[in-house]
Amino acid sequence: MSFKPLKIGRYTIEKPIVQGGMGLGISWDRLAGNVSKEGGLGVISSVGTGYYKNNKYSQKDINNRPLDAKNFYSKEGLRAIVKNARKISKDKPLAVNILYASNDYERIVKDSCEAGIDIIITGAGLPTNMPEFTQEYPDVALVPIVSSAKALKIICKRWTKRYNKLPDAVVVEGPLSGGHQGFTYEQCKMPEFQLENLIKPIKDEIKLWGDFPLIAAGGIWDKSDIERMIELGANGVQMGTRFIGTYECDASENFKDIILKAKEEDIKLLKSPVGYPARGVRTNLIDLVENRDGPAIKCISNCVAPCHRGVEAKAVGYCIADRLSDAYLGNKELGLFFTGANGYKLNEIISVRELLDKLMNGEDS
Repeated sequence: MSFKPLKIGRYTIEKPIVQGGMGLGISWDRLAGNVSKEGGLGVISSVGTGYYKNNKYSQKDINNRPLDAKNFYSKEGLRAIVKNARKISKDKPLAVNILYASNDYERIVKDSCEAGIDIIITGAGLPTNMPEFTQEYPDVALVPIVSSAKALKIICKRWTKRYNKLPDAVVVEGPLSGGHQGFTYEQCKMPEFQLENLIKPIKDEIKLWGDFPLIAAGGIWDKSDIERMIELGANGVQMGTRFIGTYECDASENFKDIILKAKEEDIKLLKSPVGYPARGVRTNLIDLVENRDGPAIKCISNCVAPCHRGVEAKAVGYCIADRLSDAYLGNKELGLFFTGANGYKLNEIISVRELLDKLMNGEDS
């Protein structure tokens, strides 16, 4: 099967592969810039941009962490990441992923538009007011992430009524993805919530509103998976974990080493302060947390609204902002290392160009 380009708003993605936005700091300028350069869609994570260039773009407290949401989601850090990604990608489309659960969501969206981003992808909640914050930037394409036809219906209904706007594409994410899930623990294992069973009802919902592309995400690994998703009705795919295994990935060498050494049984659904399960590698941190012996929880960065300023973090046993930043910085003992369910299949580091070639043409290409 030969793959058609993916059209998102006014932008054409030559290879219908969207690199998943991975935070904190796993997909920033080097990874996103190179994915776009090579014909996919590079996606910058907006999470923790205050950590970019060793906290250069944020005010810090005595614990050397970005202070409050203003500095954790640093406007200056995001602007620098986009600028440096553009040096790599040139005139190719570039996207940013923004969690709807983020504190300061409205500001982050506006900061992204001002930084010159082309496409905004948003999950971790229903972004029913997303178009409100981009009205001065009509060329910016808006792409919500959903896990059900019902969620897409709510978004389309609100967007058309309030803003006379439909999504420029939609990402449908199944429960095999890395990081936070849009499902309960029980739903993650139920057949009706698996990606292959979500595509048709969501595709049917799209037809009721018009026509915009569906991008399948969660557990997609190789060319045969991409072909299967397209046969089911997807127009493209989003992949995160495989891009961790690239030289250009912004993660530390220790982060990549953790994923490369992970076995299938090491990858688990973990409790999260966000309120939904998150998939990652079981490491020393998880043992500490389960024994209620984890690092102190101080809520320095005030990252996500569902955590209620550290209340949920204390209930679960760890601060997600601090532990994701430790993973980005390479701290194997205290870092939280997110990966998709197929992360154990990673066994080498290759270039973004080689990976995209394998995905488009097969592993033996």
